[in-house]
Amino acid sequence: MPPPRTRGTGLRHQLAELRGPDVPAKALDARALAALAANPGCRRRAILDGAGVDKARLAEALGSPSGFGQSQFAFMRGNAFEARVKADGGAELLRLVRERLDPGAEPPAGASVPDLTATGPEGRAARTALALREAVEAGGWTLLDHPMLAMEVAGSPAFLEPDAVVVHPDGRWTVVEIKSFPMLDGSADPAKVGAAARQAAVYVLALEEVAARLDPPPRVGHRVLLVCPKDFSNLPTASAVDVRKQRAVTRRQLDRLTRIEEIADTLPEGVCFSPELPAEELTAAVAAVPATYAPECLSACELAFHCRDRSRASGAVTTLGRPVRAELGGLATVGDVLAAARGESGDPDDPAVAALRRAARLRAEALGESKRAVGRSAKALGEIVRGVAV
Repeated sequence: MPPPRTRGTGLRHQLAELRGPDVPAKALDARALAALAANPGCRRRAILDGAGVDKARLAEALGSPSGFGQSQFAFMRGNAFEARVKADGGAELLRLVRERLDPGAEPPAGASVPDLTATGPEGRAARTALALREAVEAGGWTLLDHPMLAMEVAGSPAFLEPDAVVVHPDGRWTVVEIKSFPMLDGSADPAKVGAAARQAAVYVLALEEVAARLDPPPRVGHRVLLVCPKDFSNLPTASAVDVRKQRAVTRRQLDRLTRIEEIADTLPEGVCFSPELPAEELTAAVAAVPATYAPECLSACELAFHCRDRSRASGAVTTLGRPVRAELGGLATVGDVLAAARGESGDPDDPAVAALRRAARLRAEALGESKRAVGRSAKALGEIVRGVAV
């Protein structure tokens, strides 16, 4: 049984106690940060991600496992495609960067590919920052393969690993995203491209923090390179994607996140999210942190099924989607909505209540007219049948 959490300890110790004894932290990645930024009001996800809790294991322990994540086949296919793109010192990748983003630059012959090996994520982040600075000073083309970028999110450190970062001869930095979904006739699935753009926007933000520490700060490109298989082959092709909108939205949403220590200090003593705990105790611990469930969570969070079940059980209108929730104002449950529509509760001057009552009247009139029409049709049919019988 994990020991109770004590007040006044450092944040890292608090988060370690929330994970459970000897439970390693699951690092935040860009995909998780993009999903977190898309739902900044969810304190449950914020504290679980900040504490490094493995939400997939937690969902299984709660009895609500999800199929969220990448299949093993897709993972292997993606690794094989990325290896092909980066073969020969990244010659093909650098050619695509120059062709799509910097056609006026010199050809990337003899580009530098620095060794980014270091101990731990902090060491790799420091080595990456040094390599970026050296690349700017040296000029020419430089390819950073799987660099490590650090940024703070709601008071908790996050270490991010983009597929690649390219330094141009003019000192500009470009994020490269390599995906295994195909680009057919020059275009790819808009939903997948959008997800890749949101993920790349997180990397752009992290790179901007590194650039801000240099004097003068290098320019971080807001057009990223998306590399995908061409048509149905395994040959790489690429497209430049402008992520300025996604970057602005992500920055604004991340700034809105409640700081992790503020959430941790509101939790009851002894709360722990270790998957080794009994299901009843674990369910109570998760329930101690409020969630903001929406149907979009099903494609972005491992706990979505658990949160959906609890949201449905409480009758929360968020299960109907964020647009519906926004239209209903202060009516937070389905019971409140139905009572307001029937005139049993609610302020008549509230626009949401007035709209619900008007909709209820229109529905009643439509159903009444429908019943009368059915009655007339049945009567007419009966007369026809009697006439035929005669």
